[in-house]
Amino acid sequence: QVQLVESGGGLVQAGGSLRLSCAASGRTFSSYVAGWFRQAPGKEREFVAYIGLSGGLTRYADSVKGRFAISRDNAKNTMSLQMNSLKPEDTAVYYCAAGLLRSRGSADYNYWGQGTQVTVSS
Repeated sequence: QVQLVESGGGLVQAGGSLRLSCAASGRTFSSYVAGWFRQAPGKEREFVAYIGLSGGLTRYADSVKGRFAISRDNAKNTMSLQMNSLKPEDTAVYYCAAGLLRSRGSADYNYWGQGTQVTVSS
């Protein structure tokens, strides 16, 4: 089992920045691909970014590419998502997740955090 806890959400104006963090405990976090997903009201959960085991491989959704940066620190069992140039359409609950596959599909992730709200005002 891997337990994941997100933090760092909040309210920010359009154009601003936020940094989300995900703290992992339980099984060795470095054994898992880690990802971020988000879900806006009335919409399905969507892929944001994932990062490979060592941190050398990253992939992003087209909607956030160039604005968001995912990173991980396996020594500290943490993962982060730096979000810059935020837009109102980035408003959602953001979830961190861990799985065994490098995947953009939420079904491929076995462990999930409880989510953290990000609200971007226009």
